[in-house]
Amino acid sequence: MKDLLEFLARSLVDHPDQVRVEESESAEGVLLRLFVAKEDVGKVIGKQGRIARALRTVVKASAVRDGRQATVEIVD
Repeated sequence: MKDLLEFLARSLVDHPDQVRVEESESAEGVLLRLFVAKEDVGKVIGKQGRIARALRTVVKASAVRDGRQATVEIVD
């Protein structure tokens, strides 16, 4: 899941070298924190949050396939 989110985010931004994903486990599931450059936050979020929603949907679908739950948090 971490690699998937990182790949998708790098494909969207102007500064792919500054994309970083931190993964932490909890009782509720996996928390993925996506870090991008300040200039790229808008590209990752998209108009009215559509890109962010799509990223979360894809990651959650991947997590369900593994029998887990995942949450994506976007940090600048």
